[in-house]
Amino acid sequence: MKAKMFRALLPLAIVFTMVSCSSDSEGSSSDTKVVTSYNYNDTELKLVTLINDYRASVGLNRLEVINHISYKSQEHNIYMIDNKVVNHDYFQQRANNLVEVLGAQRVAENVAYNYQTAESAMYAWLHSPGHKENIEGDYTHIGVSVTVDETTGKKYYTNMFMKKKP
Repeated sequence: MKAKMFRALLPLAIVFTMVSCSSDSEGSSSDTKVVTSYNYNDTELKLVTLINDYRASVGLNRLEVINHISYKSQEHNIYMIDNKVVNHDYFQQRANNLVEVLGAQRVAENVAYNYQTAESAMYAWLHSPGHKENIEGDYTHIGVSVTVDETTGKKYYTNMFMKKKP
């Protein structure tokens, strides 16, 4: 029995060790401090309004904004800017943090790049089946970040959706 459990957990331990030692990671998923303060810019506030208005228009609940989720979204934007990429790298670490710190049951993420307005990013997400599925998903909370690359002037968008455990 112990040998079976060891064999089952060994791959997870190896992956965790490899990821946790990565020099370009976004932060530690073991960070259990809740971020309670976040300064929203106008584009971020508009994006929350657009997402909630869209959800309401299709009969879905509005999502409550949590500053900690926006902070994690901003961390990812900074990572993408620093590494000149647009992706979901380290999503599982961000999701695990929301599970550990906020009691998330389910987490999803949308990213976008180089849209000038919240409306244009939202339009693109609604015309992408996977992104639209996230926007219309069974979630209770949201966090958003729109960060400008100071070198290029281009905007990076990350928003995370979360459903809290009952």
